[in-house]
Amino acid sequence: MFYRSIGKNILDWLTAFISILIFSWLFLILLLVYLILWEFPVFFKQKRIGKNNLPFWMWKFRTLSSDDKLSIHERNFAWGKLLRFTSIDELPQLWNILRGEMSFVGPRPLPEEYMPLYSKKQIKRHDVKPGITGWAQVNGRNSIVWLKKFELDIYYVNNISFKLDLVIVVKTLALILSFKKDVSLNEEKFKGT
Repeated sequence: MFYRSIGKNILDWLTAFISILIFSWLFLILLLVYLILWEFPVFFKQKRIGKNNLPFWMWKFRTLSSDDKLSIHERNFAWGKLLRFTSIDELPQLWNILRGEMSFVGPRPLPEEYMPLYSKKQIKRHDVKPGITGWAQVNGRNSIVWLKKFELDIYYVNNISFKLDLVIVVKTLALILSFKKDVSLNEEKFKGT
């Protein structure tokens, strides 16, 4: 149980810190592109629910125009599509990991509006830190129904191990490098069981 209680947190923090140092040049290039394209704000933040049902602000690079009068598909712009397609929009979550709010691997953090909709079993997904990637993400992501996603999340919560995290990270990298079409904007909202 060392990995679950202490080792995972240490590994997350060290990996996030090193990743920020390694990818600092990429952050600068991305900021420059936003400046050149005159796309502001650069970052998107949204209140999500983390471990022990505590809310936190999750950060991403903004991939939709800020005109919320338009539909989600009308707000889509080319630069944002590229960032989502490559998953580079998730890079700012390294700061969430450094702050202890997230992990590299865990159930994806969901909006706080979903809190009243969870069953007693589903809410167990908040027994651990949410992740940038997770067991549900590498086993269907947006192509599976919410109930299946929660089932996979609970499986992860009950079976956390270094080996499982490693499998998820490898599968995540394989998915990113497969360059599959991004369908994240098509995900329906969770409406309860």
